[in-house]
Amino acid sequence: MAESKIQNELARTFELEMPFASNMTEYLDQIIPNVRQWGEDLWEIEYYENKAWLEVSDSDNFNNVVLHFFNTGGEYLRSVEGNVGSGSWRHMEEANKLLLDYKGKTELYDLAFLNKDFFILKKHGNPDRVGQAKYFMMITESTGRRLEWRDAMELLFNNYRTNNRSFQYLLIIVLLVIVIVVMFSYF
Repeated sequence: MAESKIQNELARTFELEMPFASNMTEYLDQIIPNVRQWGEDLWEIEYYENKAWLEVSDSDNFNNVVLHFFNTGGEYLRSVEGNVGSGSWRHMEEANKLLLDYKGKTELYDLAFLNKDFFILKKHGNPDRVGQAKYFMMITESTGRRLEWRDAMELLFNNYRTNNRSFQYLLIIVLLVIVIVVMFSYF
């Protein structure tokens, strides 16, 4: 019982609080630099191809269930409340960018973060200046169906917490080994 209490207090010492932000873009601007190193790359298409990706937005006007599919062969499908439209997608390998062509509109994206649960693209250029969203955030349908956008931010930040905590514990173990070696070298 006492050992469990000590472990809980030690874990709380390393607990990282999620930064505060007023909207999804601000959260992503703060979280993505911390989790990017644990993400995948666009050329690893097995992480995003042939999956149902649920779009996440903090917009008050965004109430639809929007699914995105990046199918084999470059077929792109967008389902809005079950009404499906088609387009195409292409990974530009040399530039490491993604092109989405949908309803005659082609958009260029950079990868912001990708793992088994999240697919976050960043609109190329300066979209804020022209009133467009900076990020195109998607989460796997099975995970995202039960989340509000703030919950999704918390889940994304947990990638950083988990990986950072593992590093901190590893660092403590290494330091303890060094201290023990130094102590025994004096005896």
